[in-house]
Amino acid sequence: MWTERGLDDPGFLAEHLRGRPCRGGRRGGVGFGGTPAACWGVGLERLRRTGAEWVRVPEHRGARGSCQQRRGAEASGAGAAPLGRTPLTPLPFAPTVLEARVRQLQAECVSEVTVKRVGVARPRAPGKAQRRAEGAAGRTSGRWAQKLDEEKWTLQKRKQQLDVKLQGHAQPEACERALRVLPRLLDAGLACHLELGEPRAPHSRWEEKLARLLHETPRKPSRKAEQAPQAGAASARLEVQQHRLLAFLDCCLRTGHLPLAHHVLVTHHGRARQQQQLTLAMYNVVLLGWARKGSYKELLYVFFMVKDAGLTPDLLSYAAALQCMGRLDQSTTTIQRCLDQMGQDGLKLQELFTSVPLCQEERALVLRAVRKVQPTFRPPPPPQCPPQVNTSPLLREIYATSDPVSYPKLHLPLEKLQSLFQEQLRVEMATTVPVESVEKARVLTKEVLQARDTLKQLRAEWAQALCLGLQDMKASEARAARTGRPSLFPFLCVLTEKEMAELLLQTLQVLPPQGESLLSLAQQLGMRVFNRHMVQRKQLSSQVQALQQRYYRYLHLLASDTQVATPHLPRQYWEALGPPEAPHEQPWPLPVLVELGKRLAELLVETVRIPGSLAAPQGACTLIPVLYHVYSFRSFRQIGILKPHPAFTELLAAAAEHTLVFEAAEVPMLCPPLPWTSPHTGAFLLSPTKLMRSLEGTMQHQRLLDSCPPAELHGALDALTQLGNCAWRVNGRVLDLVLELFAAKGCPRLGVPAPPSEAPRPPEGRLPPDASPAQKAEVRRELARCLKVAREMHSLRSDALYRLSLAQHLRHRVFWLPHNMDFRGRTYPCPPHFNHLGSDLARALLEFAQGRPLGPHGLDWLKIHLVNLTGLKKHEPLQARLVFADEVMDDILDSADRPMTGRKWWMEVDEPWQALACCMEIARAMRSPDPTAFVSHFPVHQDGSCNGLQHYAALGRDSIGAASVNLLPSDFPQDVYSGVAAQVEVFRRQDAQRGVRVAQVLDGFISRKVVKQTVMTVVYGVTRYGGRLQIERRLRELSNFPQEFVWEASHYLVRQVFNSLQEMFSGTRAIQHWLTESARLIAQTGSAVEWVTPLGVPIIQPYHRDSKVMIGGGIQSLTFSNSGDTTQKPNTLKQKNGFPPNFIHSLDSSHMMLTALHCYRKGLTFVSVHDCFWTHAADVAVMNQVCREQFVHLHSQPILHNLSRFLVKRFCCSSRSLKHPKNSWIGKLQDTLKAVPDTGAFDLEQVKHSTYFFS
Repeated sequence: MWTERGLDDPGFLAEHLRGRPCRGGRRGGVGFGGTPAACWGVGLERLRRTGAEWVRVPEHRGARGSCQQRRGAEASGAGAAPLGRTPLTPLPFAPTVLEARVRQLQAECVSEVTVKRVGVARPRAPGKAQRRAEGAAGRTSGRWAQKLDEEKWTLQKRKQQLDVKLQGHAQPEACERALRVLPRLLDAGLACHLELGEPRAPHSRWEEKLARLLHETPRKPSRKAEQAPQAGAASARLEVQQHRLLAFLDCCLRTGHLPLAHHVLVTHHGRARQQQQLTLAMYNVVLLGWARKGSYKELLYVFFMVKDAGLTPDLLSYAAALQCMGRLDQSTTTIQRCLDQMGQDGLKLQELFTSVPLCQEERALVLRAVRKVQPTFRPPPPPQCPPQVNTSPLLREIYATSDPVSYPKLHLPLEKLQSLFQEQLRVEMATTVPVESVEKARVLTKEVLQARDTLKQLRAEWAQALCLGLQDMKASEARAARTGRPSLFPFLCVLTEKEMAELLLQTLQVLPPQGESLLSLAQQLGMRVFNRHMVQRKQLSSQVQALQQRYYRYLHLLASDTQVATPHLPRQYWEALGPPEAPHEQPWPLPVLVELGKRLAELLVETVRIPGSLAAPQGACTLIPVLYHVYSFRSFRQIGILKPHPAFTELLAAAAEHTLVFEAAEVPMLCPPLPWTSPHTGAFLLSPTKLMRSLEGTMQHQRLLDSCPPAELHGALDALTQLGNCAWRVNGRVLDLVLELFAAKGCPRLGVPAPPSEAPRPPEGRLPPDASPAQKAEVRRELARCLKVAREMHSLRSDALYRLSLAQHLRHRVFWLPHNMDFRGRTYPCPPHFNHLGSDLARALLEFAQGRPLGPHGLDWLKIHLVNLTGLKKHEPLQARLVFADEVMDDILDSADRPMTGRKWWMEVDEPWQALACCMEIARAMRSPDPTAFVSHFPVHQDGSCNGLQHYAALGRDSIGAASVNLLPSDFPQDVYSGVAAQVEVFRRQDAQRGVRVAQVLDGFISRKVVKQTVMTVVYGVTRYGGRLQIERRLRELSNFPQEFVWEASHYLVRQVFNSLQEMFSGTRAIQHWLTESARLIAQTGSAVEWVTPLGVPIIQPYHRDSKVMIGGGIQSLTFSNSGDTTQKPNTLKQKNGFPPNFIHSLDSSHMMLTALHCYRKGLTFVSVHDCFWTHAADVAVMNQVCREQFVHLHSQPILHNLSRFLVKRFCCSSRSLKHPKNSWIGKLQDTLKAVPDTGAFDLEQVKHSTYFFS
């Protein structure tokens, strides 16, 4: 039963405008999902138009049933005010229609309903007689008034739902009115301070309230201190929830949805269980948002929540408060109280300007507030302390200022480099790069043009449908966020619907015919959205203009026609040009990226459709999905795959479009990369790039780098910058030949993949009904083999297509390859498709953009390099290789002149394409007037001789091992692989004489090639299982080896290889065992293995027990494992097996970086492929000298003892380890770590005179 109240009753208005439901009924106040203002406006307008009382009656089933049938007919002509529009909007019913409907309802014969009546309030109180008359009228019209009211409200609700569906979201003003602002405090004392009537208080009361809150409110103990340590799984879940919530709040702030962020924060804070997820950083995000808007009241609400949570405001909290005060010109009393309380909390005012990341405007506002109470205050100047210098003994010479240096300069003038910067900036601002495909162009027939027109029309329709779908998705996620859940809504808002639709259609374009796993696709989509968001943020800020000004000044160090007063390394010069860059933005958590990408992928599946007539010309013209979701087994795991419909694949093939689209960060740069100055700054101009690449979601590497003193990373930062500053160009002659083969169905023997059309066809025809199970199984195996080969061929063809298309795109251009490193310190180029780390073909396509005259010995080094590439004289001295090159000079020149029509000598060698490129360079040099003056762009390689074993032999000072891997001077190169093969052959003969069958079968089949891969990878931790698989593959490649013995022979050989290595490298095996045992014990104490490289790079192994993260809903629930989750226990097996190879990799990367820095100091061009060093032919001798000196310098340090001391300090002496429940393990670990293996008597100085150490 309703109690009606007059329109002039202020309590009535206040209740409805505040959104309180009227008492006594189901449909009062906020009804049908609408806002209070909207609902009140409709009711008020109805009263204005009809002049009748606003009378509600309870539902009456008899009355309801009679009008139910007519609603459908009336719905088409009736509308309602949509959600969020201005109140008091007139109803779209004409008066005559209303009157007719009233008469119709009055005429119906239904039972009467008696209701209580309260008249609408009038300016003058009516008399009793008048009230009785009005009551009688109310009884007469109650039934039809109820029906009319119900129908209008029903129609209004339908119209509102329709508007929401069409518009995608409600109007912002209406949404924000429904969001919670006032917090619910769990502390009764604080709740008394925050009275419900405070919103009507004058502004001065709010100023006093903040000061009183900061100054007088007693603090509770820290909530975190009170909490008991949680179990690993619960802690992991809490960490995931906290990362997601913080990312949600931050993204709301950046996309202009601060009230929504405040609403979610208030909702979580008001629930004791959810409040445990909140951290001070989350409150600070919202505090900073309100401070930027100058919203003092809302800022105070957040401070109340901070106090209620038992947290103490930090510098950022006070900076937000002072910024808001400065923006609103607050009273001096309030500001002074804030500063006083800040001092009582142990925070210094000067630190606000040195330790808090504030933009220029925010800094000025804080300073304005401070100066209101301290007019003479001056912020401390930027620290003028001298730049930090790395003190490592290995780098002392690199950073010495007394010795003369000759840093190289680029061959391009300043003006050209500036124009290249502008080109690269445009590329990165566009975020994508269109590249013409090198696939053979189709003739533009009528069918091709028709297919292209069809695709164009479909894409336009898809883009429009995707935009509508994205609007629906945003509306749904906004509703979820308004319930207090950190949904995907702000992450969907970082790009416009049009930009998001373009990204999705680009993803659809490159989806392979065999499909892609939903998890992989989701992660890629999420990362692409984040990267584009980051680029747009930099464009909208002033960072681009500041970057241009600074980069132009930086180019004076590199340009060929400019000079600087004092030579500097690029990083040093960049840092001297201005203050450090703005703080970086944390990447979104992996669960957010995957969920966002999953929702976008599902939108593609639901929205993108093609006419069924494209799939079946005679079929119905219905729309069918372009993508469909299937399950497949890969590596004994069932995974969900999104596959394009064959009709869509055929349409793409028929259209034969000639444009590939790459992300900007996937393409080499057109200007020198930014120097690496921190773990977050370097490489591309705008595209975010990690210094240390790792699996998405793995954060421990980044935490280690952030906590490391900046000077400790200088060696690695400068080495990566030097590698990225090498300018490249495409070898056009080699590219033309490769394209010729690529267009002519490829040549797998030369590494040019064939098109999928050349894949083997599955068996045709049906099996006879009486086929045996064995025959059926054979057909299934053959079908599976054909499908596997087809997938592999498509993958190889696509990889080659990308590489060759980029090479053609960059022909006649100079470009650069920015570098970063993995968690072990090994360096890699950032662009994945076109770089010098690829196959023989990929390396042959590249040469230095800056040439160098050959000089007196350059031509000889070109010849030696060519012979090395052939693999024909590996055991011969350098002089014999020179003689061989002269003997085959006719073949070399013939290969250069007639590569496809001559004797084709180059095709029969180990590395054919690089050999051909070298033949061409030698031919040009020999035919030049003066070979010594010939300017060569060709990179000459010097490769380490089983570099991992070289480091082990040097660590253990193992003389026998050192001789086997060319650490000792020798007239002939020693080949460790041949030595191991010879030792295995000795064991085989002994076993054959004893009658071992497999040893007899292997007679004549044990060669260097069979054992090489296993010997090479044993030092990097390969197990006997992995070694057996390697040897099995080599044996299967031998056409005359009896295949029925492959399994038994591979088992036998891997055992003998390990025995041979144990006998030849006893010192190496001892060190490897010590590293393995140390890692096992460290992992069993519950920690991941950590160490620091000789150049100061902190390393941690990311091997933990998998933590499962599940994202449910949609077409498939995704469950992915995160082995880098530090809240999980370490994976002991991976930790112990990975430590020896990873430690050796960190040593070979340190050696490479030292060589790179010293070569740069001497003016050389230097790049590397791990343990293969490249430079100009004229500079090989200098590079060889530097390489040997730095190897000796590196291993002259007590590397193993330094490692032992670090591990003991890190894992045995900390307070955590002393309290460890497994104290016996700690004692055993300490004994093991201190038992460093003994070393031999090998003299490291001999390495400097070893010709074949690197050759």
